[in-house]
Amino acid sequence: MNRTPSLSILVPAYNVRHYVGDCLAAILGQLQAQHELIVIDDGSTDGTAALLRQLRADHGGDNFTLIEQSNQGISCARNAAVQAARGDYLVFIDSDDLLLPGALAAIDGAIAQWQPDAIAVDFRMWHPDQPAKNRTVRCGYQADTLITDRDTILKVFFADRDMYVWAKIIKRAIYGQLAMPLFPPGRVFEDVAVVPQLLNLCASLVYLPLPLLDYRQHPVSITRAISERWCMDFAAALLPVKQQFQRHAVSASVRLHFDVAVCYFYVAVVKNSYQLPAAVGRRVRAAIRARLLEGLFNDYRDVLRAMEDGTLLTNDAASDRAHARQIRAAINGSLVFHWSQTINRKIKLWRRMRATRALAG
Repeated sequence: MNRTPSLSILVPAYNVRHYVGDCLAAILGQLQAQHELIVIDDGSTDGTAALLRQLRADHGGDNFTLIEQSNQGISCARNAAVQAARGDYLVFIDSDDLLLPGALAAIDGAIAQWQPDAIAVDFRMWHPDQPAKNRTVRCGYQADTLITDRDTILKVFFADRDMYVWAKIIKRAIYGQLAMPLFPPGRVFEDVAVVPQLLNLCASLVYLPLPLLDYRQHPVSITRAISERWCMDFAAALLPVKQQFQRHAVSASVRLHFDVAVCYFYVAVVKNSYQLPAAVGRRVRAAIRARLLEGLFNDYRDVLRAMEDGTLLTNDAASDRAHARQIRAAINGSLVFHWSQTINRKIKLWRRMRATRALAG
């Protein structure tokens, strides 16, 4: 393939033998000559690599590249994909998700019509074992118009708080403005640290109001998902974004909307910390409280007042008010909040474990 592809589809893969075949079939069924598919096998040990080699051989075209590397983690796999990409635009697809029919053609159409720095898309929360829970998550941007106001691009993004890297198709040249390693190695929530920085460099965005993919929800036990490291990485994920925003002198309004997103993340981590052993949970909550105060542009009391007074760009003012109350209670060490979370999380853990056992049986 000599000409520059219009779109690079990037798929990191690790031990996904049971999913990656369906994932790539959905992509290859839409792949055209102007596209390239790059799959990074991150040292899989379950037969994924052999399956990918067979799929690559069966495809036969020169617009499917398979790169195999030793296991280094999702961030390094994403970084390797970005470095290998040649397309004008980059879109990530996770190897257990499904690209929906017509998605690539719709992206091609948006690129041809608008040539934006970024394209925002919807997605579907996909529960294969509980289809009644499936739902579409939509962006708050105005559709079918070229948005060139950077404050609007960022404020709507923080109001949506959907920070998945695959939910935005962005020019490769924008990725190139950030230093490598782009995605922080060894960290979870690598998307959260990078996507806001990319959007801050975008001068234009188009919202394409269609779901890009089915985002697979796994029935994983909370006891395996939540850890002290998980909590600390989540709490720190937006710190690099604050540092970039300081260098770029973003507006006061964007800073306030950023702070609201930080506060939402804070209370989410606090709630999840109640799954940890009691002593570890207390240590985590003390650490993330300090990290919250460090991570805000504004005094947290001013942020909570803004969440309560209805002056923010928001998708749910009632949720903002409720979360402001919870954040204030968590920061102030409310015993009522503490015991309610202790009880609620134990009940949720019991329900999740029961559901997991039922699926396993």
